[in-house]
Amino acid sequence: MNVCELCSVDGALQSIPLAPKTAQDVDDLLRLCSVCALNLDQPLEVEPIHWRGLAEAIWSERPVVQAASYRILHTLRDLGWTSDILDMVYLDEVVKDWAEAGSGAKHLDCFGALLVHGDNVVLTQSLDVKGSSLTAKKGTVVRNIRLVRDNPEQMEGRVEGQLIVILTKYVKKQG
Repeated sequence: MNVCELCSVDGALQSIPLAPKTAQDVDDLLRLCSVCALNLDQPLEVEPIHWRGLAEAIWSERPVVQAASYRILHTLRDLGWTSDILDMVYLDEVVKDWAEAGSGAKHLDCFGALLVHGDNVVLTQSLDVKGSSLTAKKGTVVRNIRLVRDNPEQMEGRVEGQLIVILTKYVKKQG
């Protein structure tokens, strides 16, 4: 079947990866028409009518299609109809993090490596945890982090069983 996964146009398709690659082993390739492939990162360059297929694409069973649809709809949110779709849709937290990782603010560790939901990080210095007597020691591995969506400088993780907010400038992405 030669139908673009975003706009539903019939024709020749290209396989395009949706960056950044997620921490999980998921299929990150989209099957797109030439218009969608060329404008995936700059949807404002295309007539808004071209993106009407996103109303159905956002409900795809494929996480990569959901993430790409969300990213484009979010970029076009001032059009009204796109806001209505975004208000109705619910995305899995991992898919939403993937979609948001490619648009705008990115969570970066102290060396500039991109952090994604589910990564493991190492603390680069000892940190006093506010509201607690806990001190998170330098070298502590924090597994399965969660990114704070509205602040690219913060993430959440468990240290000694306690969920804490950690500034990304104090962590290094692990392997």
